[in-house]
Amino acid sequence: MTTTGTATLQRNADGEFIAAAGDWTLAGAAALGQIVARLRKSGPGGVRIDASGIGRLDTAGAELLLDLAGGGEVRGLDDKRRALLEAVAKVAAPPAGPPKGDGGIVALFARTGAAAEQVARDAYQLVGFIGLTLVTLLRCVVDPRRWRPTSLAFHLEQTGLDAVPIVVLLNFLVGAVVAFLGATVLKDFGATIYTVELIGYSFLREFGVLLTAILIAGRSGSAFTAQIGSMKSREEVDAIRTLGLDPVEVLVLPRLLALLIAMPLLTVLAMLAGIVGGGMVATFSMDISPTLFVSRLQELGATKHFWVGMSKAPVFAFLIAAIGCLEGFKVSGSAESVGTHTTSSVVQAIFVAILVDALAAIFFMEIGI
Repeated sequence: MTTTGTATLQRNADGEFIAAAGDWTLAGAAALGQIVARLRKSGPGGVRIDASGIGRLDTAGAELLLDLAGGGEVRGLDDKRRALLEAVAKVAAPPAGPPKGDGGIVALFARTGAAAEQVARDAYQLVGFIGLTLVTLLRCVVDPRRWRPTSLAFHLEQTGLDAVPIVVLLNFLVGAVVAFLGATVLKDFGATIYTVELIGYSFLREFGVLLTAILIAGRSGSAFTAQIGSMKSREEVDAIRTLGLDPVEVLVLPRLLALLIAMPLLTVLAMLAGIVGGGMVATFSMDISPTLFVSRLQELGATKHFWVGMSKAPVFAFLIAAIGCLEGFKVSGSAESVGTHTTSSVVQAIFVAILVDALAAIFFMEIGI
């Protein structure tokens, strides 16, 4: 039999308390809400509640009971109803605000420490993933049955051939800009002819390989992350493992090898495009003939600087591919996670490329090359 829930303010030797009885369910929530509002308005806050007289209790009644208690103690409930009341209390609890005093210099140090910890964690994971990739690569090299030439050819076209137009165009334009800037600065010293050395030195050693690495990081590195991340979200990576295959062997090695082949070739094209762009500006704006331009490049010792730049291309390719694939495997399953890790892949790859280039420049300078 259903009895309407009630609540009355009473007093005993221990002081005032509220006696709750009847059924505290959704059916009587409107009447109970009026009772609770009246008692909260007239009675003291945080009062004890004797709930031993309650018959039926659901989530709506538990929420009203918590509102009536106002932080006070609720007694007389059995274990089942106590568990229901605690569950409703957890759900209805307001979100915790920011901790007091967490501002200013304290927040700055906290965010700095969290960022440093994340960088260290990413570096540790990258080193571990590079080791795993190298071990898998060595295992596949000695077993031709594990080679995947079709996948390699596909990714070679995607990362190499399809990237030729943007790499050539960008380096051509940057070469023209460098020539204009060099001519503008050197003209005041009567040394316009040294623009040739500026173009050759910068593109053979630095700009050709670095601009290519940045473009490949934004183009191919992000594609690796998005492709593997989408497979991870659709549980295709788990399916590969279920088939008894190694995801690193199937997904990472073809992309890594394709980029190791494509990156040096793109770097050569980038160097040529930058030098041609600078040479055209030198020819049409500074009256430097193509013959003079080429002869001064030869006097510069272009071969030595060419190999300095080329030595960095495989390193950049390996790091960009490793970072892109690793971030793809980190995707948790949602579309938002794919976007987040794709952005992280591009940022990390560009940062690592510039960092390695700076360290390489210092190293080659110290050994006199």
